[in-house]
Amino acid sequence: MVSVDGLAVEFGGTTLFKDISFVINPKDRIALMGKNGAGKSTLLKILAGVRQPSRGSVSVPKDCTVCYLPQHLMTEDGNTVWDETLKAFSAISAMEQEIEELNNQLATRTDYESDEYMAIIEKVSTLSEKFYAIDRTHYEEDVEKALLGLGFERTDFQRQTSEFSGGWRMRIELAKLLLQKPDVLLLDEPTNHLDIESIGWLEDFLINSPVAVVLISHDRRFVDNITTRTIEVTLGRIYDYKATYSHYLELRKERREQQQKQYDDQQKEIAAAKEFIERFKGTYSKTFQVQSKVKWLEKLEIVEVDEEDTSALRLKFPPSPRSGNYPVICDGVGKSYDGKVVFQNASFTIERGDKVAFVGRNGEGKSTLVKCIMKEIEHDGTLTIGHNVQIGYFAQNSASLLDENKTVFQTIDDIAVGDIRLKIRDLLGAFMFGGEENEKKVKVLSGGERVRLCMIKLLLEPVNLLILDEPTNHLDLKTKDILKQALLDFDGTLIVVSHDRDFLSGLTTKTYEFGGGKVREHLCGVDEFLENKKMEHLAELERKN
Repeated sequence: MVSVDGLAVEFGGTTLFKDISFVINPKDRIALMGKNGAGKSTLLKILAGVRQPSRGSVSVPKDCTVCYLPQHLMTEDGNTVWDETLKAFSAISAMEQEIEELNNQLATRTDYESDEYMAIIEKVSTLSEKFYAIDRTHYEEDVEKALLGLGFERTDFQRQTSEFSGGWRMRIELAKLLLQKPDVLLLDEPTNHLDIESIGWLEDFLINSPVAVVLISHDRRFVDNITTRTIEVTLGRIYDYKATYSHYLELRKERREQQQKQYDDQQKEIAAAKEFIERFKGTYSKTFQVQSKVKWLEKLEIVEVDEEDTSALRLKFPPSPRSGNYPVICDGVGKSYDGKVVFQNASFTIERGDKVAFVGRNGEGKSTLVKCIMKEIEHDGTLTIGHNVQIGYFAQNSASLLDENKTVFQTIDDIAVGDIRLKIRDLLGAFMFGGEENEKKVKVLSGGERVRLCMIKLLLEPVNLLILDEPTNHLDLKTKDILKQALLDFDGTLIVVSHDRDFLSGLTTKTYEFGGGKVREHLCGVDEFLENKKMEHLAELERKN
């Protein structure tokens, strides 16, 4: 369906990738994987036609519709959620308008025998046949299903898009793409702005849709549930397997082990041949055998072992200064905006060493309560921060607040104080910003590289309460695993806001559920919480029935 042939991307003397070729077939569900900065988003932009490669081509049939959801969108204001989503059908409206204009021409023209008149008749006939073949009877129902599935309430439909955050606007764009029923859907981090329920809805939609999907996501469970084929971009080339990501990792490991064995066996043969040549090169009776082995060595194709990406983030939080027994105490805490209650009467205590997750649908107050703890906003009730609590805070927008005109080194050098200034380059190297990488400008960094830079800032002084609001957005799977292990080893108190099921699994021991204006405490990890939640939903459904 879509054919990629010999793609290469080069800039600033660097080759991002070269000679990449593959085909996207109907109904393919492809995971595009690789470390941050490997070129995944660039490849997706080339497939979408919004960026040109240095060499190579992408062939798309004329009747094939390709839709693309980028990581970051520039959205316009001035429409309601409903009207903006209806733009998904703008092509149909434009077709209807063109048919009406052509019919008006036919009604006013009198050159009935001319070639132009006959051409208009033929065009009206072709457009009308296509237009009336489209089923428009259910489009309002389809819009409603898409918006509700992605987390909107019916009361949101007539609200202005300007009232919503960037994450919610991203959902509107996703709804528009899904409603266009494209042949190929290109999604760059679609789950970054979705809560757990909406991710489940999107999973079901994509699994049951005939559309071909090429997907970049760092939600391992989402990727494994959706995709059946994995293309990894690594070290300038691709590896293409008809397998889920988890299965691909196993196959990739087996392949490299086989290559290594073949390479080792071949090297033994080469060493033996060279030893024979060196030993008998002056012996007349062995001349033929020596020449034979020399020719064999000249023609021999050396077995190649796939390079492995051995760069790895070395992340370890410094030892925590001892805090009081209760770092955070909430007593009747609440927050309202313009009379709308976000949450109210939240009362709970977070003890020293607790690792807690804030979960729930977007807009229910998770980040709002974090901002209350950080004293960024006023609130109702009493919120007490315990004795000697030193907070390290990663906000959702931390990466976007970096000065884009500074280099990586300058970003850290400007805020580092004391002895750590002597070790800045070592610290940057541990976060994969070694050598020339630390002279990169922030504006050329990928989303994941910016998050890593923000993490370095967290390590510049010891803390005993870490508050992380969606820290895994834009991090590749390998880096997420390293961050998760570092948080498991962290000896302080942790509050993490996340919708990433795989990341939260086994990390936290308490779960605070935000929803319906309330904050409910569950004395269990996220896995057990989700199991219990599923049972509650079934009971509620039975009661309703």
